Amino acid sequence: MNEVTLRQFVRKRAANRCEYCHLPQFSVDAMFHVEHVRPKQHGGSSDIDNLALACDRCNLHKGPNLTGIDPLDDSVAMLFHPRRDDWDEHFELQDSVLVGRTPAGRTTVELLQMNVLRRRQLRASLMSEGRW
Repeated sequence: MNEVTLRQFVRKRAANRCEYCHLPQFSVDAMFHVEHVRPKQHGGSSDIDNLALACDRCNLHKGPNLTGIDPLDDSVAMLFHPRRDDWDEHFELQDSVLVGRTPAGRTTVELLQMNVLRRRQLRASLMSEGRW
């Protein structure tokens, strides 16, 4: 699969939503990134099973991290893995706030800063318009 086809596949598989915070592509100005779930510097490949669609905020905050600190108990926890983990098992939406249900969910919400004011406002707006 060439790079253009690979990127198109990743976007289609994700239904043009960030696979971390679930914001839809149409809701932000910046083009979403096709990112390596396991970064190249940690041995990650460019195989479709290691690629995910991520909004610019989630991708930039995730960086090369594979783990973070669970804010509940300060333990080290793996980040949410979009190819391996079920989003609904790890996250829930309470009004416009993303809440982590598991150590991976809580850690990912915290590290990727998914609940900064602007993101909560954007989710609230999309929800009120029935576009979430």
